[in-house]
Formats: sequence, C-alpha cells, structure tokens
Amino acid sequence: MPAPFFKDVQTFILIALSVYLALLLYLYFNQTNLIHLPDLPTRRIVATPEQFGLEFESVTLVTEDRVKLAGWFLPRKEPRATLLFFHGNAGNISHRLESLELFHRLGLAVLIIDYRGYGDSEGRPSEAGIYRDAEAAWRYLTVTRKIPGEAILLFGRSFGGAVAAYLASRYPSMGLVLESTYTSVPDMAAELYPWLPARWLAKYRYNTRERLAGIHTPVMVVHSRKDEIIPYSHGRELFSSANQPKRFLELSGDHNYGFLADAGGYRRGWDAFIRLCQNQAQ
Repeated sequence: MPAPFFKDVQTFILIALSVYLALLLYLYFNQTNLIHLPDLPTRRIVATPEQFGLEFESVTLVTEDRVKLAGWFLPRKEPRATLLFFHGNAGNISHRLESLELFHRLGLAVLIIDYRGYGDSEGRPSEAGIYRDAEAAWRYLTVTRKIPGEAILLFGRSFGGAVAAYLASRYPSMGLVLESTYTSVPDMAAELYPWLPARWLAKYRYNTRERLAGIHTPVMVVHSRKDEIIPYSHGRELFSSANQPKRFLELSGDHNYGFLADAGGYRRGWDAFIRLCQNQAQ
C-alpha cells in the first residue's frame, strides 16, 4: 500500500479517537445538566392547585446548608396519610396538578417540594444537595407539623423515586411508592450509551435498588410496559429487590402520563396499597 494510504488511515483514527475522547469529557463534566432538567419546559410556576379547586399553603423550607426551597402543602381533613411527593427530573411542582388532585381524592394530605435549582427554590442541583432537600421536607412534616413518620407515605415519580427511597432507608415511614423509577443512574447510563464506559463515567448514583435492601415498610412499584424513557425491566428489578410486603401496579401508558391512561386502575391500586399500609401500621 502506498504511504499516503497509511497516513490517511492514521489521520482518521486520530480524529475518531479525539472525537471519542471529547465526547467522554463532555459527558463526564456535563452530568449535572444531563440529569437535572429544571428548565424543561420552564422553571416558571405556571399554575397552582387553586386551578383545580384545591386548598393549599405555599411553604418555604430551609435545608441544613441554608438553601431555601419552595413547596406546597395541601391539607386534608382527617387524612388517611400524608404523602411526601418527590417529582421527576424536569419541570416543577406546577406541572403535577393532575396528580395532586388525584391524591386529594384518595384522602391524602400532600407535601410537594421543588428541589434546589427547580421552580422558585434556590441553589443548584446535586445528588448530595437533593438528599438534603428531602431531609428538609421530612423535618418540615415531622417537626414543624408534628406528623408521625408512621403516618407519612413516601412517593417518588421517575427520578424522584431515588430520592424517596433515600428517605425510606433512613426513617421509619408508612410506606414507599416508586413510580416509573430507574434502578440507578449507572444502570441507565450503560443502557443509553452502550458504546461508552458509562458506569465508570457516572459521578451520580441515585441508586434506588441499593436502598431497597434496608427498607422494611410496605413498597409499591408502579411501571408501564410502554414506558419509553425508563424501561419496564427497571420496575421489575426494583420489585424483585424490595422486601415484603410489596405490590406491583402495572400502568398502560407512557412515561409521563401512564398514571392517566388508566386512571381508574391507578386509583384502585393506590387505594389498596394505602389500606395495606394502614393495616401494617396497626
């Protein structure tokens, strides 16, 4: 082969390796912005529970590292339980109004917060910081409102499942619900980027599955086979990893609106799980 051919091949390989290395560096240093999406679709609070005829209180929480968080508390006369709601990695509390109405109809009081860097909350998101946000929400309910931990249901949707599981592994609660949640960030990264050493690159863990070993309150895992963002297999793995008593509720819609695709079945699944938690608490 002529020398120019080998030179062209070497040049191509060097360019390909440079592009690959640049991509690795981008993914490593940009992980915060890839995982946390507070501006999608917007940080602006676009509505309040008032639009659904729900009574609510705007609350401000202060974390251990002095970050102010915004949230809503929706009271309920003689609630069956108080739900601590951790939403997904995009948007803010104002994008969860359909869920808040549904939980109100189920007889639950609800506290929902925006993580640091989301909505009207201060700060910038990080894994350690968001766990501090969860701790602040727990203190608000148990210390400020004097609600016993055993009367608090922890709920996380998608990304929020890892946050709810973190709290459930640290404090005795009434129960834990994981909806459309992944097993861990490294697991998701390996599936999204099979041609990269994604597990080695992952600075964030958000390991939901790992937490489940230390959780002995009732657990309900909710997932859809049609989830186009977090594979159904993640829900099944979480269910397998959970201790008894546990329930699995299968949805029929996509990742973001699966809970609305079969709203009746979703409500019945929640109602049955709440009754299970109440029986366990007696």
